[in-house]
Amino acid sequence: MYRNSAFCMMDKSMLNFCGFSRFMDECTLPKRIVISLKRKHAIGGEKWQLLPVCACRSWSLPATIKMKRKSDKAWYALFVLPLVFVFTTVVIIPFLIGIGYSFISWDGMPLNEKTFVGFENFMNLFSDKRFMESARHTLTFSLISVLLINVIGLAFALSVTGKLRVKNAARSMLFTPYLIGGLILGYIWKFIFTDVFQSIGNLTGLNHFFFSWLLHPKYALAATIVVATWQMAGYIMIIYINGIQSLPEDVIEAAKVDGAGYWQALFHIKFPLLMPSFTICLFMTLSNCFKIFDINFSLTGGGPNNATEMMAMNIYNEIFSLNHFGYGQAKAIVFFISVAIITLMQVSFTKKREVEM
Repeated sequence: MYRNSAFCMMDKSMLNFCGFSRFMDECTLPKRIVISLKRKHAIGGEKWQLLPVCACRSWSLPATIKMKRKSDKAWYALFVLPLVFVFTTVVIIPFLIGIGYSFISWDGMPLNEKTFVGFENFMNLFSDKRFMESARHTLTFSLISVLLINVIGLAFALSVTGKLRVKNAARSMLFTPYLIGGLILGYIWKFIFTDVFQSIGNLTGLNHFFFSWLLHPKYALAATIVVATWQMAGYIMIIYINGIQSLPEDVIEAAKVDGAGYWQALFHIKFPLLMPSFTICLFMTLSNCFKIFDINFSLTGGGPNNATEMMAMNIYNEIFSLNHFGYGQAKAIVFFISVAIITLMQVSFTKKREVEM
């Protein structure tokens, strides 16, 4: 009994290789022949058998295969076209409209006039001290957060993929903070950094550490880094776990046989093979840290005295607090280009260092 047939076109030389030399010697066939590849049930399992179907100079696919291909295209279009429509209406069109707004001066009121100012909005960015200061805060926050998130996430992944007895429970507990929204996390930690820290300082006398961090400019930025790391490390851990579990065991065992210790195998075997995971995790943490808004909004609101105002928060305040829609949109375009350049450079840099397994 045969099933799961598949038709293909093969050269005579390929058929000779497949064991059809006698058949080819006895028959006069054109240069290319049509064969059928069928799966045959046999004792001990299934095996593939090549069977000649026809030999002709002009051949076309059977009608059933043509209909199947048309059906596959129809299903493909059914699933892809709605996604293309949504992506176009939600992302592409608003982005193009935003580019148009960046060349005008407008306060957001529908009845007020929109004045075309050309590249004036973009030129004013370089003299905007508050925007440049927010860019510096964003860069500082992103560099420290990306480093901490990846180091802690990788340490978590190595721990839960080892001989830890409660590794399944540990995975769930470490991943839970990511499931909580950034706005909720910000308000929870705002209570911790103000009331809880101050109460601990009064009880223990450690007022030099346990005080209201959000009232001090430097400590407020550190508090934002702590919350972002606490939220993202568990998610990055999951990606590293997937990468560690996909490492070839024979390579690691061979390194152990050759006398490599744990740290030698980690830095010289595992880390080079984990470069695809590093590429993904660095890309995600870089883009998310540069675009952070929800934690910044709920935890500090950009304060105190704009000491923690990130670029996304600055753009939000420019548009919705100061009603400078055109100028704020110009900031958003520059922000988008900056993040795109930085993340593409990172991907290009880490991709070159990936090792094929």
